[in-house]
Amino acid sequence: MTEKLYNDIEYNYKLIEERITEAAIKSGRARDEITFLAATKTVDAERINYAISLGLKYIGENKVQELLSKYDDYDLENASLQFIGHLQSNKVRQIVGKVDLIQSVDSVKLAKEISKQSLKNNVNSDVLVEVNIGEEESKSGIKAEQLYELLDEIKNFDNISVKGLMCIPPICDSPQKILKFFDKMNNIFIDISGKNIDNISMDILSMGMSADYYEAILSGANMVRVGSSLFGARDYK
Repeated sequence: MTEKLYNDIEYNYKLIEERITEAAIKSGRARDEITFLAATKTVDAERINYAISLGLKYIGENKVQELLSKYDDYDLENASLQFIGHLQSNKVRQIVGKVDLIQSVDSVKLAKEISKQSLKNNVNSDVLVEVNIGEEESKSGIKAEQLYELLDEIKNFDNISVKGLMCIPPICDSPQKILKFFDKMNNIFIDISGKNIDNISMDILSMGMSADYYEAILSGANMVRVGSSLFGARDYK
């Protein structure tokens, strides 16, 4: 890795930290109430580990195959590894026990498989339920009106615990438009928090990425997933 890459990551990391702190204060919270997770899709382990050396504590992968290819090289003594992408049921067994949180549960079938593989491996798997807040056909996630039904099923499964919600809103051309989706998601999060459902806790509201994490924090997010703003534009070649 070149010196410029090191310098760019360090500069970006400090800038993101400053913006998270500013947004946290604006929303009436302290910086340590917001989790900064680095989305590491297509990013090599060397750059990831350098960011960890700067103080990054959470990393998230989108693809099972990529996660497994880098798994032995992550500095997991100093960072938590999570899965943040769409997860197929037939790949659950490959990551259960390797990740601290699965952020993308959107069906009973997937939750049941996570429970099954967690029992096999004698571990408990923490998960977030992904909500398709914009009801876009091209995106995964459960519709908001089906959320309670899904939670009612998951609460009875062994070795799986719901820790909150995640969403990826539609691309919007103004902060005002995206705030509507974030605010709607936060209202759902608050509503469920007040229900006291067994085996369901609302500790984490994961929303906001490089383009909109500031607005997400203003709307109540306590976890943001930032990739390109930290590591630069992704190279998909």
